Amino acid sequence: MKILKFSSYEEMSAAAADIIAKQINVKGDSVLGLATGSTPVGMYKKLVEMNKSGLIDFSNIKTVNLDEYYPISPSNRQSYRYFMNDNLFDHVNIDKANTYVPNGEAEDPDAECENYEKIVKSLGTVDIQVLGIGQNGHIGFNEPEENLYLYTHKTALTENTIAANSRFFTEDEVIPTSALTMGMGTIFSAKKILLLINGKAKREVFKQLLSDRITTACPATLLKLHPNVIVLCDSEACGE
Repeated sequence: MKILKFSSYEEMSAAAADIIAKQINVKGDSVLGLATGSTPVGMYKKLVEMNKSGLIDFSNIKTVNLDEYYPISPSNRQSYRYFMNDNLFDHVNIDKANTYVPNGEAEDPDAECENYEKIVKSLGTVDIQVLGIGQNGHIGFNEPEENLYLYTHKTALTENTIAANSRFFTEDEVIPTSALTMGMGTIFSAKKILLLINGKAKREVFKQLLSDRITTACPATLLKLHPNVIVLCDSEACGE
């Protein structure tokens, strides 16, 4: 696990975008695993700027997203499909037919998870998987539990995660309590993982990453077992 510390969120975001841009330029048909939430927004803005400047080309890129709320419509502004369109896909020259997000309004969530797992495998190995991290150590929506899932599955969200995500919803919007998410095995199948961490609220979970312990009580600590993980953090998350 390689840890890169940056003085600001902006510098961290730019560095993450540079890593993604390098991958795109080396392999024009790369498969990118993408994440949502506030943390990667700065990275996506940088990638949009690079694309508009002609520095990177998304035309042959394929993407798979980590997760989606359930149940939720893709047109709902709080859905992760909407988030990806709004923050990246609508602003770059990517074929949206090559962008995959779990279907949050599938009638049979278990069948959708099985189908999504097949989609991920059909694309070949994910070249880079971008991850954020929850305050409780979740990655994707793999929440702290005694037993974790290997593959894409439906999961209940913890109270901690629901509370953390509530800031994105207005008072009259229903906050989802479940999600469809890649499992730990699906995430670990990526060749390289970029873990982005920012803000003081993530300082305690960052300390757990620095420890010599791995535990399903903090799913992100299992990343220590992956052979190619780069952690990018800002000074607020890293502390001293």
